Amino acid sequence: MKYTALFITLLFLFGCENSGNDSSHAVATHDNENLTDLVNPLMGTDSEFLLSNGNTYPAIARPWGMNFWTPQTGEMGNGWGYTYDAYKIRGIKQTHQPSPWINDYAAFSFMPVTGELKVNEDERASWFSHKAETAKPFYYKVYLADYDVTAEVTPTERAAIFKFTFPENENSYLLLDAFNGGSSVKIIPEERKITGYCQNNHGGVPANFHNYFVAVFDKDFEVTKTWKEENLGNSKEAKGDHTGAVVGFKTQKGEKIHVKVASSFISPEQAELNLSREIGSKSFDNIYSEGEAIWEKELSKIKVEGGTDEQRRTFYSSLYRTLLFPRKFFEINASNEIVHYSPYNGKVLPGYMFTDNGFWDTFRAVFPFFTLMYPELNSQIMAGLVNTYKESGWLPEWASPGHRDCMIGSNSASLIADSYLKGIRGYDIETLYEAIVKNTEDWMEDVKSVGRFGADYYNKLGYIPYDVKINENTARTLEYAYADYCIWKLAQELERPQEEIDLFKKRARNFRNVFDSEYHLMRGKNEDGVFQSPFSPYKWGDAFTEGNSWHYTWSVFQDIEGLKQLMGGDAGFVAMLDSVFVVPPIFDDSYYGFPIHEIREMQIAGMGNYAHGNQPIQHMIYLYNYTNQPWKAQKHVREVLTKLYTPQADGYCGDEDNGQTSAWYVFSSMGFYPVCPGTDQYVFGAPLFNKITLQMENGNEFVIRADNNSKENLYIDDVKLNGEVWNKNYITHELLQNGGELDFNMASSPNKNRGAGKESYPYSMTNEEE
Repeated sequence: MKYTALFITLLFLFGCENSGNDSSHAVATHDNENLTDLVNPLMGTDSEFLLSNGNTYPAIARPWGMNFWTPQTGEMGNGWGYTYDAYKIRGIKQTHQPSPWINDYAAFSFMPVTGELKVNEDERASWFSHKAETAKPFYYKVYLADYDVTAEVTPTERAAIFKFTFPENENSYLLLDAFNGGSSVKIIPEERKITGYCQNNHGGVPANFHNYFVAVFDKDFEVTKTWKEENLGNSKEAKGDHTGAVVGFKTQKGEKIHVKVASSFISPEQAELNLSREIGSKSFDNIYSEGEAIWEKELSKIKVEGGTDEQRRTFYSSLYRTLLFPRKFFEINASNEIVHYSPYNGKVLPGYMFTDNGFWDTFRAVFPFFTLMYPELNSQIMAGLVNTYKESGWLPEWASPGHRDCMIGSNSASLIADSYLKGIRGYDIETLYEAIVKNTEDWMEDVKSVGRFGADYYNKLGYIPYDVKINENTARTLEYAYADYCIWKLAQELERPQEEIDLFKKRARNFRNVFDSEYHLMRGKNEDGVFQSPFSPYKWGDAFTEGNSWHYTWSVFQDIEGLKQLMGGDAGFVAMLDSVFVVPPIFDDSYYGFPIHEIREMQIAGMGNYAHGNQPIQHMIYLYNYTNQPWKAQKHVREVLTKLYTPQADGYCGDEDNGQTSAWYVFSSMGFYPVCPGTDQYVFGAPLFNKITLQMENGNEFVIRADNNSKENLYIDDVKLNGEVWNKNYITHELLQNGGELDFNMASSPNKNRGAGKESYPYSMTNEEE
């Protein structure tokens, strides 16, 4: 059953928004409102296999934390771990899930029970209501009605504190479920402690993979039990496929039992160290306040003014999502050294490691956001990529926690080039360049998303043929050509041999090889050079990845001018852009055999064949800026911002995907978007708020104003940069980093002269050569 929009709104207003359920943590007034109070971690959770409104779960965490915590409504092992229309909670689990399609790993959970002891997850599950649920980035609270218990949790990066408020009961229990897939538990009553490990995963781990945990309680145990494969006994230890531990107490009405828990991928001793270092003697309220302050600091780096209350909530909920992944997969040892368990070779090694990211999604806006706002973090991520290459022989493309066979492309080249070309240092760029070049020559046999599947065809023919049994071939060709552009620019910067520079420059134009001048669209091409037939631009998959030709034709980030010329110049190019919104939302799903959720999300959006719910087309609207009609970008950007996003449980229009769909909203709300990472330009759209202030990491402040901004005044009449007229359709990275003021003057009708000349267009390879 799906809630109506009105019902969802009511649940949000009376449920997750109202943190007043916890009298010890008062809600700030509107005049002195905490930005964390604007975040709804339930945004996007009204999702399922057939239709995604985000495919998110409430990630209760620190920014980029090693561990997240989330209420669990789905059965153990279900990628849809929390769904908004569920009515029972099975536990509150530690999670590392980046996507329901990738699923979780290293999960275990806590669940309070009173009365009859039930350990089976179906039997122990308790009814709950969103009206008695509070979700903040750093705090979660829920009333478990079947047991009259209130459960609360607040985390650090590698640890957390739980608070369980019990009724008067002779039989009150706390269960630690270590999940199936290999686990172990041990109860140590004299230390009020449970230790153990879990090994559950869905791939991408070495044979010695463990998540070691330790949980310390503040009340003596009166009952101790463990279970193995749901066979409950009195032993204090259990080891098997699925184990768990039970500790029991007599409780008074309103009695609070606290549990301090931490984990480590390195060792039990490191788990103890993580607990001591991150929590130690600190109270629940201490960790709550620390978490609130940390999130407030990060959210405050972008302050918005104006807009509706719903828009502000959507903005900060999206910003929260942008700051979750990739996950810190490193720990601090007893010598205060940064170390990590390698999810690639199983060794404990020095240095940074990050994981849980699909670069096919996040190269587009998430990592450009980090290069803009978090260069130090970006540098650490690059250092982590160096370690990944050294430990596995490859760069990651989808890691969770190790290499996973998902999606296409060699988009790590985009991340690395964009970082270095924007002046971020502190990592071994020579090793990363070596890794990038290796990617262009081969692929991992058992994980074909790593490297370049079909590289031999691509390097020989300049495209991957449609008829050589390499799926999504045209999409791969387009993405490899963009990656080659990034390598070309990085090779120039690193002063590589000219022959090498020229090779990648040539390959960056390979998009031309799959452009069909008859249709003015990208199309699969056979090995003999003849385009595949029959051809339908509405066919999803096949030659493309989770999209059709209408969506992928625009994946020429590096040379929009070159693509425009193939389409006959401004008039033809604009006509094709317009057509995406004009053609009906028809589709051919024969490649999949049923309408995948991305198809449905396009179909129901009411924007023709524009499919914002998936990533390949998310930059397309901004391409009007490369023509004499940039005002159309302003119109469509504002439509997407106001129509396809809300802060509610159904607030996204497709998969959120590790922050990418959120980062689109954050950038677009500011009035610009990184169409082509690897260049220094952010292309204009239409700012949503009256004023946005960016606090740069270098201490500079950049202010974006939109005078006369309103629902009707969505067009840019003129732009000034630091008081001077600015006729470009973009702004550069350096200008933003230097600080200053960008003033948009908004109007209800388009200024069709502003930005219409070639001198205003953003970068294209073709223009660089003229």
